[in-house]
Amino acid sequence: MRLSRLLLSLALLACPAVAEEAEQNAFVEGNIIGIFYHELGHAVIDLEGVPIFGQEEDAADTFSIFMIHALFEEETAQDLAYDVSFGFWAEADLAFENEEDVAWWDEHGPDEQRFYNTICIFYGGDPDARADLAADLDLPEERAEQCPFEFDQAEASWGTVLDELVDRGPGETLVFDGDDSLTGQILAQEVEDLNAMLSLSAPLQITVESCGESNAFYDAETVEIIMCAEFEDHLFKLADRL
Repeated sequence: MRLSRLLLSLALLACPAVAEEAEQNAFVEGNIIGIFYHELGHAVIDLEGVPIFGQEEDAADTFSIFMIHALFEEETAQDLAYDVSFGFWAEADLAFENEEDVAWWDEHGPDEQRFYNTICIFYGGDPDARADLAADLDLPEERAEQCPFEFDQAEASWGTVLDELVDRGPGETLVFDGDDSLTGQILAQEVEDLNAMLSLSAPLQITVESCGESNAFYDAETVEIIMCAEFEDHLFKLADRL
C-alpha cells in the first residue's frame, strides 16, 4: 500500500491520464483494505467472543477504521480514510442515480451515515493532525466536537481486543487462498502483515473467489472471509464516479 501511494504521488507529477489511473487504483486498493477489515471485524467478534451492544455492522465499520488508525503510518492512514469514506459516498450516489430506496430495514446503516461515522471516528483519533481531512470531507462542526469521545469509545473496546491479539504474538492463524488479481495481491500482503504481529484464537480462512455478485462476507459456519472477485470491478466503476 505504501508503494502504491508513492507511485500515486509520482504520477500526479507526470501526466493527467496516468494520475487519474493511479488515483483510481488507490481508491480501489483502499476500499479493498477497508472492506477486508470490516469483515475481519465480524470474524474477530465471532472467534474471540467479543460482546456487541448494538448493531454488529456498526461495530465492524468501527473496527475497520480503527485498524487503519492503529496499523498504518499517518500519511497512509489518512489516504485510506479518504478512500474508504469516498467509497461509502460513491455507493450512496450510485443508489440515488438508480433511484433506489434506502433499505431502512437492512442491518447496514445508510451509506451516507457510514460516510460520516467513518470520518468522525478517524478524525477523533488525532483532531490536530486530521483537521484538514475533516474540513475536506465536510464533517459538521457539531459532530466534530463529539468525535474525540467517539474515538475513545472505539479505542476502549477494539483497542483492548487488538492488544490481546498482539499479546499472543505472531502466528499463522490467518490463511489466505486467492489468485494474483489486485484483490488477491492486496489481501495476501495484509494477511502476511497481520500474521507477523498477532494471532487469533482459531484459524481463519480468507478466500478470493467468484460469487456471481459484488459482495464480501464472513461465514461463521466455515470460519471464512470470502471476498468476491466481482467486487474489484464494482469498485473500479465507483472510482469512475469520483
